[in-house]
Amino acid sequence: MGRHAAEHQPGAVAVRDGTGRDVLGLLLRGTGQILVTLGVVVLLFAVYEVWVTNIFAEQKQAKVHRVLEQQWKQGTDLLSLPPEQLQTHAGDGIANLYIPRLGPDYSYSIVEGSTVPTDAELTKGPAHYARTQLPGEAGNFALAGHRVGKGEPFLNLDKLKPGDPVIVETASTWFVYCVLGVPDATPCDPTVAGGSLRAADPNGVTGQEVVQPTKSSVVWPVPDVEGPTDPLTTSYLTMTTCTPKFSATQRLIVHAVLDPAYPQGIAKQRSSSGYSAATPPEIAKLYTLVEGKNAPKRTAA
Repeated sequence: MGRHAAEHQPGAVAVRDGTGRDVLGLLLRGTGQILVTLGVVVLLFAVYEVWVTNIFAEQKQAKVHRVLEQQWKQGTDLLSLPPEQLQTHAGDGIANLYIPRLGPDYSYSIVEGSTVPTDAELTKGPAHYARTQLPGEAGNFALAGHRVGKGEPFLNLDKLKPGDPVIVETASTWFVYCVLGVPDATPCDPTVAGGSLRAADPNGVTGQEVVQPTKSSVVWPVPDVEGPTDPLTTSYLTMTTCTPKFSATQRLIVHAVLDPAYPQGIAKQRSSSGYSAATPPEIAKLYTLVEGKNAPKRTAA
């Protein structure tokens, strides 16, 4: 029998031409596969940016810290170099940073940076804005750090409270800075009542601000204060990072001031073999002010 006869056999159904539907289905399946592939690519990129880059950054930070500690044992202190020579050591460790609020394990070696720290420098750790002051000096010791991925040293910078101590260790001295927002001339103490990150010091500097990435005045000798600033009398520490998390549209800024209880810092004990690497009791005490945390766990070279 012919084709037309077969189409009328008992139990048989009529067959329609499905070419249009097949093309539409193919297009939908193809689009779906493309979207799934793109989703996987985006997911893998996020994993790389957040976790994989952290692994590489931690390795670089460990090397910077190890070299810095070895230099100190050998009596080498890059911070003693003239500014123009120090800038030739961009990417090298110059000091250690501790923030009790972020836990006893929070410890990063600070690297010397460029005028605006580069990504290569920031991947090694928090980076010093070249041409800003050095630890303990009158003016503004300014640091930049990544927020998410690439080591993320400033991931929880928004957790800092007024009066929180921020500690900078150099080859010979421990410098203690207090996050602004507590009454004037009060030593670092986050338990002081009435503190506010929005409260300004006599120079008009607040403990925290959110600004556009182009606002460079946050790292001026007196943050956000334009005009003659000599002679400088106040020693600031400024930390900058991206905000909100997973975005670089703005910058989160935290300002701190040198603890009036230790205006010259806390000198390390010195012997014939060099400066002591032990954590002084004054520093250990600061950790007990912040939720009873223990002293920092220092890593031997």
